[in-house]
Amino acid sequence: MRTNSFLGILWHTIFILTVFILIFPIIFALGTSFKPLQEVYNNVLNIIPIAPTFDNYIGLFERLPMIQITMNTFTIATVVTIMKMLISFLAAYAFVYFDFKGKKFIYFIFIASIFIPFTVTMIPNYLIMSSWGLADSIFGVILPQISDAIGILLINQTMRSIPFSLIESARIDNISHSRIMIDIILPLIRPQLMSTGIWFFVNSWNEFVWPSLMLKSVDSYTLPLALQMFISAEGGTDLSVAMAVSIVTMIIPLLLYLVFQKYIIGTFTASGIK
Repeated sequence: MRTNSFLGILWHTIFILTVFILIFPIIFALGTSFKPLQEVYNNVLNIIPIAPTFDNYIGLFERLPMIQITMNTFTIATVVTIMKMLISFLAAYAFVYFDFKGKKFIYFIFIASIFIPFTVTMIPNYLIMSSWGLADSIFGVILPQISDAIGILLINQTMRSIPFSLIESARIDNISHSRIMIDIILPLIRPQLMSTGIWFFVNSWNEFVWPSLMLKSVDSYTLPLALQMFISAEGGTDLSVAMAVSIVTMIIPLLLYLVFQKYIIGTFTASGIK
């Protein structure tokens, strides 16, 4: 009995410490965003501001078109997510339920592309987008990212868990593939599809390298590029304003998680049952 109690206390202590380590950067960013710059450097580890102020947020919105930058980021992340989910869903359905010549080889090529470093395709993509006149445009950021082999792999594996006899029965009843996808497949894989979509959205929302290569004017910036403006070596580090940008950057992904958390939890639960 004492051993079980000790183990319970130990695991709860480890759990609490882990949670604290994970949420401390968020609390630190939130507290720092309300500190004057002098207080930031005088009381670095004091997460509660002594003289809280909204000047960092006011100055941020005065110095940068933050509404436009947020809309740029949201537009890019939303369009990229929708296109990745659509293409991944259609491609996975074709690979699972259609038989065609070279299917295994084509699927192998798709999956092998996961292991190609981004740096290999970055410059060719930049040259193509520039030749199309899409440099310094959010569409130049979007187009090279509208498909993802990892999405095809994840949704493919999920679809394979659906009994094939279910699809065969639908085909015998002369139900079209479009109706099968919408009425049968989609409801069955919705939790996995939603969690994959959230992963796509967050990755696109936080993307820095590709937008920094394509976008040059402040009006076309995304939030990670706005954050970089306050921590660059050339312009110095305005830590309090940088933390304000970080908080603004966190808001939409956190709201997205709160809205769709049941799908995320449902995905892990379903995976555990399987």
